[in-house]
Amino acid sequence: MKRNPLVPFFIAVIVAATLFTGIRMARSNRASGPAKGQLVGNVAPDFELPTLDGKNFRLSDLRGKAILLNFWATYCGPCKIEMPWFVELQKQYGPQGFQIVGIAMDDASTEDIAKFVKEMGVNYPILIGKESVGQSYGGVGVLPTTFFLDRDGKVIAREFGLQSRSVFVDHIKKALSQGQVQARR
Repeated sequence: MKRNPLVPFFIAVIVAATLFTGIRMARSNRASGPAKGQLVGNVAPDFELPTLDGKNFRLSDLRGKAILLNFWATYCGPCKIEMPWFVELQKQYGPQGFQIVGIAMDDASTEDIAKFVKEMGVNYPILIGKESVGQSYGGVGVLPTTFFLDRDGKVIAREFGLQSRSVFVDHIKKALSQGQVQARR
């Protein structure tokens, strides 16, 4: 049986068109997302979410600290690469008034998330995320999505996907240098 030589050509055209459309949509969403245009430079939306042990955690309770807010999931490969860095960064910068907060955005059970967190040696709070919180931050269609807040709670940067450790360090240093240190009550 002879194959039509145009079939591979048409398949390649369809694949290329699909990729082109997907890339354009991703760039469009990234450039025009509400968090990019409205959150950076403004106070981060406050929220209250449960921790792994069932207590309530309110973002505004951390005012006076620089914050790395990381939306992640247990199935996310890049998230697994970042987490050991975050453990190190929490140890390194925590004494200077820095706090990492992880928000689990997958459908795994609290027990499965807790097991995963323990295996990764996480030394910062992990919260059980809600879609509404993700939406208040402009949507988190890409995991990981990370926000950096200064000591006044203002968003100074947002990163999509896996970044180099040096990008995190630069944002952390900037966050620590901005805003007012507040006395602990």
